[in-house]
Amino acid sequence: MEQLSLPLDLPVDRAPDSPHGAPTPAGAADPAVAFVRVFRRMGLKRPLPDFRVEYHAYAGLRSTVLLRDNQVRVRLSDLLAESPPIVLEALAEILLAKLFRRPASREARECYLAYVFKESTRQRIEEARRERGGKIQRPARGWFFNLEEIFEDLNRRFFKGELPPVRLGWSAQLSRTILGHYDAAHHTITISRLLDSPRFPRYLVEYLMFHEMLHIKYPVERQGHRRVVHSRQFREEEKLFPKYELARRRLRRMSGRME
Repeated sequence: MEQLSLPLDLPVDRAPDSPHGAPTPAGAADPAVAFVRVFRRMGLKRPLPDFRVEYHAYAGLRSTVLLRDNQVRVRLSDLLAESPPIVLEALAEILLAKLFRRPASREARECYLAYVFKESTRQRIEEARRERGGKIQRPARGWFFNLEEIFEDLNRRFFKGELPPVRLGWSAQLSRTILGHYDAAHHTITISRLLDSPRFPRYLVEYLMFHEMLHIKYPVERQGHRRVVHSRQFREEEKLFPKYELARRRLRRMSGRME
């Protein structure tokens, strides 16, 4: 048995899995047909599997594929239910290539990513994340630092007070891996509550907040089929933080990252 997950998307909050797959919408292509067609085209030297393909109400474009005996069970985001057949076949090739350890063609990846990066698709993804995904935060006023005060101070000092208010909070978990995160769908900034401690200097929390605030000013850009999260302008402005180098060295020692 082997299961693979393909979140070819931004890190997303997942909605709980439905116990049953969503029915294929009227007029939409049968997704199992696309997988059979792609399997045959790939020329894999194995019997044709029994494909069971269902749509699920994920909070994003999450896809999973599971191989058990000779049955392949696939779960696709229902956001793909009305995608063009060529896009569905491109995703089928990507998933089957991963499952059977074959390289997916460049054409398949480019076709799928072109659809994912369309503005209309991105809007539907963001809407699904807002409606289906949840954002769990602790209050902004922590034991030692108040994130709202820090946000307002940085907004005045570096952004002329022009950044719109966002929902601020400490993370629910003591995360050492993700120290800060801006979620555009929910318009939130979350800082790891690991740093809400006298062991960490205020400038470190300020730098993390400043970094996430820059994501509001400089949204993700598209360069072809690539997502540019930290643009050149973003990086240049980030260095204006007074203790930039000191903060970066401290964070590297912590082995955490910002998103």
